[in-house]
Amino acid sequence: MARSGYAKGKNSGHLTEQLERKEKPSRTKGRISKRVSLARSIAREVAGLAPYERRILDMIKTGGSAADKRIYKFAKRRLGSHKRALVKREDIKAVNSAQRARQAGA
Repeated sequence: MARSGYAKGKNSGHLTEQLERKEKPSRTKGRISKRVSLARSIAREVAGLAPYERRILDMIKTGGSAADKRIYKFAKRRLGSHKRALVKREDIKAVNSAQRARQAGA
């Protein structure tokens, strides 16, 4: 907030200049770098899916009316939290769509 230089009032206080601060390292926590994303993609390519992930993929393929809910509940039981389950469900859906696109292209 801009100071007025007056001792009293809404913007009271000595006139000062705001300093630019460097971004804290803690602000970048959780951001995925190019190197990490490349390593993860190679690991996924080499190792493939975990058994529970294959089961989720199978649930997606068989579908059904409440497939999303069943997949969510299964993933939540395996991973332990709501957020992780939702992220995993979307991740496996992306894997499924990539497989289908690869089959359609070949």
